[in-house]
Amino acid sequence: MIEHFLAQSRWFGGKGRAFTVTGVRQVGAIGSVGSDPGVVVVLAEVTYAEGDRELYQLPLSLYDAPQDHLDHALVGRWPESAEGSEDGAFAYDAVQDRAAMSAYLRAFDGPHTGLDFVRLEGHDLDLDAVPSLFSGEQSNSSVLFGDDSVLKIFRKVTPGENPDITTHQVLTEAGSTHVAALYGWIESDDLHLAMLQQFLRTASDGWEQALASVRDLFAEGDLHAEEVGGDFASEASRLGTALAEVHDQLRATFPTAEIDAADVARTMSRRLDEAIAVVPDLGEYADGARAVFAAMAGLGNLPVQRVHGDLHLGQTLRTVAGWKLVDFEGEPAKSLAERLLPDSRWRDVAGMTRSFDYAPHAVDASLPEDDADVAHQRAIRADEWARRNRKAFLASYCGEGGLSDADRTVLTAYVVDKAVYECVYEARNRPAWLPIPLAGVARLVAD
Repeated sequence: MIEHFLAQSRWFGGKGRAFTVTGVRQVGAIGSVGSDPGVVVVLAEVTYAEGDRELYQLPLSLYDAPQDHLDHALVGRWPESAEGSEDGAFAYDAVQDRAAMSAYLRAFDGPHTGLDFVRLEGHDLDLDAVPSLFSGEQSNSSVLFGDDSVLKIFRKVTPGENPDITTHQVLTEAGSTHVAALYGWIESDDLHLAMLQQFLRTASDGWEQALASVRDLFAEGDLHAEEVGGDFASEASRLGTALAEVHDQLRATFPTAEIDAADVARTMSRRLDEAIAVVPDLGEYADGARAVFAAMAGLGNLPVQRVHGDLHLGQTLRTVAGWKLVDFEGEPAKSLAERLLPDSRWRDVAGMTRSFDYAPHAVDASLPEDDADVAHQRAIRADEWARRNRKAFLASYCGEGGLSDADRTVLTAYVVDKAVYECVYEARNRPAWLPIPLAGVARLVAD
């Protein structure tokens, strides 16, 4: 039953790959004995044909009789019996069952078995809030509880610290105004299973705000970016300030270190070689990219610290209280051990500057084809929007000291590395968008 459920779930990371479920175990139960539904937390080990393995979390709500209103969330029978057996309770995906998720919330006050529900001080949970599934989640599952809180259930789990929890805990305890406050989390042994945090009721997505600004610009054929009503530069500036303050708080709390810039440059060059095998068009810019990496390699040691690791406009929310950064899990393609390593703060800055380049060109790519002159003018205006917002963001991030020559060299290397990564991603997932990061690499190595 579980293999079929995983294969058709939007959050399952192994789509398109041959796999089998090689282990299933129950790690805990939620609610009182005999409650209806009974809620259990199950871990499923997935083994792929290539030999690698992943662990997925399945919260299940159990009923003695079928539940028509949950037909769409049916997983099968639990506990699993021999093939063809009709034994066991009817098991449904608990995140789509309001009764089950209400039990989850109440479990922060008990009872539960085999799970630790940890709460931070400073917030009184509304334990009677009505749950509703957040439909926009992808790799995890989030459930809203009224206007009070949101529970993010991690679907793919890895033994050890989840940086989304530990980073939010540090920033919450430091009083950061740039994250949604952490209220608590759920763990079992050495696994972080879920996190409960503040629901940002007035939040709007940073990526969507940027796209709206670009559309305003394109709608005004004779105005510059700073002249249209939807100018984004002031918001880009506020984002720079928010990121600088978050970096300061992380640097003050987590361990810091230094790494050899030459080692970083070699890693970037290796990723470039691997990317060229996927996107041969990158080969035209390989010498220029390697020259950028080589310039950084001569800078000696680089300071590193805890960072976001996968920052872009889609990882930001604008609220009435200012900008918030979300999802501190790090780059999904990296292992947990890699995501926990200190890194250069310029990786986050590079991610944001690339996002400012993406937004106008993504809008441009979505519009109907025009004659050559119109298309050329729109491309010029897209570049203007990107430059204006990159400049505003960097100016506020760097502050009065500005960007030193050495820091600019490091930042440029990280931006090129990010654009190379984007080329591979787009080639595999959105080929129509591949020209956006390719043009970015071309511009960066030319500069």
